[in-house]
Amino acid sequence: MVSAEVTIRNRLGMHARAAAIFVRQTTNYDGEVWLTKGKNRVNGKSIMGILTLAAARGEMVLIEVEGPGEEETLRTLVDIVDGRFGEVD
Repeated sequence: MVSAEVTIRNRLGMHARAAAIFVRQTTNYDGEVWLTKGKNRVNGKSIMGILTLAAARGEMVLIEVEGPGEEETLRTLVDIVDGRFGEVD
């Protein structure tokens, strides 16, 4: 298992569109993906789970990936978050 802490940088946080972008990438991955904010840990392949985190701009989220190709998948997911889900502020 590999993990990385990321800061949500886009203006609207992990809203529905951002969650959909994240989930679209995770569904291509055969392993497990988890997101944790505070005490809440959710499946990174679930839009509803991600939305329950209510991760706003400036908040930290832990991404955990386990399975084949986990390092590459983690890098891709970190890049998506760091890239503000493709949003321009």
